[in-house]
Amino acid sequence: MRTPPRILAVDDVPENLEIARMRLEANGYEVITAADGEEALVRAKEVEPDLVLLDIMMPKLDGISTLKILKQDSALRFIPVILLTAKADTTDVVAGLEAGGDDYLTKPLDQASLVARVRSMLRIKALHDLVQEQAAKLQQQTDQLAAWNRTLEERVAAQVAEIERVSRLRRFLAPQVAELISSEASAELLHSHRREVTVLFCDIRGFTGFTEIAEPEEVMTVLREYHGAVGELIFRYEGTLERFAGDGILILFNDPIAHPDHTERAVRMALDVRESLNALIALWRKRGHTLGFGVGIALGYATLGQVGFDQRFDYACIGSVTNLASRLCDEAKAGQILVSQRVFSLTESVVEASPIGDLTLKGFHRPMPTYEVLGLRAR
Repeated sequence: MRTPPRILAVDDVPENLEIARMRLEANGYEVITAADGEEALVRAKEVEPDLVLLDIMMPKLDGISTLKILKQDSALRFIPVILLTAKADTTDVVAGLEAGGDDYLTKPLDQASLVARVRSMLRIKALHDLVQEQAAKLQQQTDQLAAWNRTLEERVAAQVAEIERVSRLRRFLAPQVAELISSEASAELLHSHRREVTVLFCDIRGFTGFTEIAEPEEVMTVLREYHGAVGELIFRYEGTLERFAGDGILILFNDPIAHPDHTERAVRMALDVRESLNALIALWRKRGHTLGFGVGIALGYATLGQVGFDQRFDYACIGSVTNLASRLCDEAKAGQILVSQRVFSLTESVVEASPIGDLTLKGFHRPMPTYEVLGLRAR
């Protein structure tokens, strides 16, 4: 409701309008006038009054007809209307109240009654406006809350989907690579890049012959046990599982997560793997399987990054360092951990190692100095 309240006074007698205007303005109200029902409807839409004083007996369009049209307008139907009648007959009053009128006054108007009725109706209008305002605010808050809920649901759904995606990725990729794919840094780190890495290659001795005579279920059981033992140590030493190749496993250190001690980590992991697999080898022997285990470790630069296509990709390490680790593993006897010259140079302060000479390895033009890691040095 406005301040001061705006009142539309409607009467076809100018003197009556003037009297009503003067009395109401004297009490601080703003008064707009109309001389008939048609003009009243036009002015009501223009000025949207807080109260209407409406004479019943008017030419063109009488007060009751005007009132019915007002109440049909959704923008005007809640404006209170005080009917003005000069008749003592209550028929017009009843008809006006039934048509939607809120109160009535008889003419000639008594000033005190006029002001009292106007104040009463304006209090009702103020309460109605307050309710409407609160309802609008409540609706706005409801809409806002609904929008927040939708946003929250979308974010939760997106986060759940991302968690599920990363969880699936971790079943096929190293956890470091899975995390990179789901992070903002993935685009840069998964692109091809060159870095110094330590590569550990390990496999089971006698596995090919074992697969030729063993049942498929026995082969898969051995592989599960072997992968489980090695996999737990890969995670512990934060290596990156580059690939499975049957019984062969290739593990990277220093990419995509950098570690200043990556070579020492690889050697320490190899010693722990040997200890863990010795227990498994004893178990396999009890089952009648004659199997062993060998490791090769090399250090050098390689090209790394994502390879594949849209439906399938891997994180690959390409370079002679991977071939060297694989060839050293091929040369290792059961239980041996063979390392390159560079690996030995970086770790000789922490491990006991024995030179086994220069090995001629397939794919390398010169003999490669090689060492066997025996264990950790006593502190």
